[in-house]
Amino acid sequence: MDLRIQKTEKAIKNAFLELRAGKPLEKITVKELCGLALINKSTFYSHYDDIYALSEAMEQETVASIIGSIDHLKDYTTDNPDAFTRELCLAFMSQISLIKILFSGRELSHLGIRLDKALKEVIFRKYPEYENDLEKQILLSYSIQGTYYAYLSNPDADTDTFVRTIENIVRCLKPLL
Repeated sequence: MDLRIQKTEKAIKNAFLELRAGKPLEKITVKELCGLALINKSTFYSHYDDIYALSEAMEQETVASIIGSIDHLKDYTTDNPDAFTRELCLAFMSQISLIKILFSGRELSHLGIRLDKALKEVIFRKYPEYENDLEKQILLSYSIQGTYYAYLSNPDADTDTFVRTIENIVRCLKPLL
């Protein structure tokens, strides 16, 4: 990618994050974003259709980053779901500042839904038989989204306590896998 395009993308995303940290997505205008990013509106529109498309792209990048930062993702099996859960929790927590900005307000549920979809794609590649097993899909959604909402509901929990508790829950669910 051209260096100018990279710089423009970075300016747009940084301006968006700065604005998004202070206000709901629906209150952000292209005009104010462009002013902060020091670009004109036509430049913005050459990259994105609107603010929602930008938000969508950044949400997808964040989820991809979380999934991509799970060490040895392909090595996890149903024999060690607690190890996978630990890595997922730590990957999620490493992005928490960005997550709190992008997925706040009305977008709160988006991360749980996106993680659910992305992780299932990874799991279904390894275990294709799960894709047609409704019970497995429900169990996976419960585990993935349950972890996300447990974190949101317990923001004061320290990392070790949170991760250890989620690992224990997954160990209890292991016989269902």
